[in-house]
Amino acid sequence: MAMEIAQFVIGSSMKLSLGKSRNGVSGMTRAGLSSVQLPRRMFMQLAGLGSVLTLVDFPGLAAQMKEPQVIRTLKLPSGVRIQEILQGEGREAHEGDLVELNYVCRRANGYFVHSTVDQFSGETAPIKLFLDDNDVIEGLKEVLVGMKAGGKRRALIPPSVGYIKETLKPIPEEFGPRRSLLSHANEPLVFEVQLLKVL
Repeated sequence: MAMEIAQFVIGSSMKLSLGKSRNGVSGMTRAGLSSVQLPRRMFMQLAGLGSVLTLVDFPGLAAQMKEPQVIRTLKLPSGVRIQEILQGEGREAHEGDLVELNYVCRRANGYFVHSTVDQFSGETAPIKLFLDDNDVIEGLKEVLVGMKAGGKRRALIPPSVGYIKETLKPIPEEFGPRRSLLSHANEPLVFEVQLLKVL
């Protein structure tokens, strides 16, 4: 169908043959002349058919296209930046509540630090935290307060509201992961948290 439209627009006296070569570039040949190499997209744009072909070949496509979902970032006065990935529908967490959650902690450059989710098997080992200043790092408490069970958030936590004391949770029990986490305590950390339950 696209070829018929191209012949109609360009003219029936000029016969074109489009084919894909080994390097992914389309060839365009006119009877009696040597071959000219043009990318298919460029050929369609030159012929003025780029947007027409999309609507002709896929008439329902334009109606089905949706606006991309934009994840907005909220910056708190403490410097914590929060992105709401998934809005929860369960009970809302308040300061002082006991919550159960899964998390992945990474350095700001994306390197993995620690997680309650096994990277290979996907098995989880959720942790329970009290949302107060004596149990959990302040930045993570700010992320969790107001979050509803079932929700997911990503947060960039600056060191000033991070691991200012070695006893603050969440912290791995194993020596290696604990040492890795505490060696990065003086830099911003990215937490991806999923609130499972408010107990």
